[in-house]
Amino acid sequence: MERRRFLGALTAASLGVALDVSLTKFVGAQNTAQAAADLQASKTSGFPPNSTIVLVHGAWADGSCWRNVILPLERRGLHVICAPIPMTSLTNDATALSQVLERTSGPVVLVGHAYSGAVIAAVRADRVKSLVYVAALAPDEGETVAKVFYRDPKPPESPQLAPDSHGFIWIPDGGFRQAVAHKASAEQTSIATSVQRPIAIQCIQEAAPTPAWKTNRRGS
Repeated sequence: MERRRFLGALTAASLGVALDVSLTKFVGAQNTAQAAADLQASKTSGFPPNSTIVLVHGAWADGSCWRNVILPLERRGLHVICAPIPMTSLTNDATALSQVLERTSGPVVLVGHAYSGAVIAAVRADRVKSLVYVAALAPDEGETVAKVFYRDPKPPESPQLAPDSHGFIWIPDGGFRQAVAHKASAEQTSIATSVQRPIAIQCIQEAAPTPAWKTNRRGS
């Protein structure tokens, strides 16, 4: 298994994902012939046949953040699941993701954004063939998400994050654009701020187990 296999870059504007050309050239196909050609092209995308793509959201989000890529992937002949994680601790989130895998059969590709890069690497399952990191964190064994996240200095305009009295971190008013949705419209930012889900401090302070990308070198 590769440590990092990039599909593309996160589109912070809507918390969706813009896949690279190898997965998105079918966009705009207007007829069956074009769609068939695109499906044939998917055979060279590197994913095992009949793969299930499991998309895992990051902090302050839910599965709807992947709405821009669900249909494109399905049109490639891939089964897609958006895995909900509780964001209560790294262990709890890895367990929740493992339970989602019980709904699948055949080879699986785990895709993580931001915080969930740590989550997808904490799952142990032989059917997981690749880990895909989309602007995601990849802590090594014993590292915390916080250590990786704060390794480099943050811009002065970044919002100040601190847990509330219940141990959960919320994005403060006016901080969502700087923290998550850098290119979002005012409307998108407002919606994202309103529907945000908090992340527990345990998620970023719990030491990561030995990551799957370090122990499994089979390749996809």
